[in-house]
Amino acid sequence: MPRAWRIIKAKHAASAFTGEGARLFGSRWSSPGTRVAFASETLSLATLEVLVHLQKSGSLAGYVVFTLDFPEELVQELDRSILPRNWRKSPVLPQVQSIGDRWVKNVLSVMLRVPSTIITHEHNFLINPAHDDFPKLIIGGPSPLDIDSRVIHGSR
Repeated sequence: MPRAWRIIKAKHAASAFTGEGARLFGSRWSSPGTRVAFASETLSLATLEVLVHLQKSGSLAGYVVFTLDFPEELVQELDRSILPRNWRKSPVLPQVQSIGDRWVKNVLSVMLRVPSTIITHEHNFLINPAHDDFPKLIIGGPSPLDIDSRVIHGSR
């Protein structure tokens, strides 16, 4: 059974898979108002996805990690040919957000595999917490995120 990883601030652990953050603020793959949670295909990619958003003095000490085990048949693969050429651009393009919005609205699957903006050869997953198959996902955690401090603070 495949596994995905989600890293989140410990203070938000109780709502890790509600999609509330994306609903409030939007994301690369969804507009504000759309509930979506995210996970990565590896723990290292999940870490990079958090690090890219941390401030210079940020710390990962307040973060926890969840695992997500799922049957592969619950995942839809994004057809990369629908992505605009500059889909990785910041600020986020509304055309990219509309991809996730349509996916949630059309209830196509509980998970959608999308390319990572950071490492396009790797993947993240959009998770629709309102999908009927959501209870089939096996969520483990939270566990403390144990990461070498040199990742943030350099060699010491």
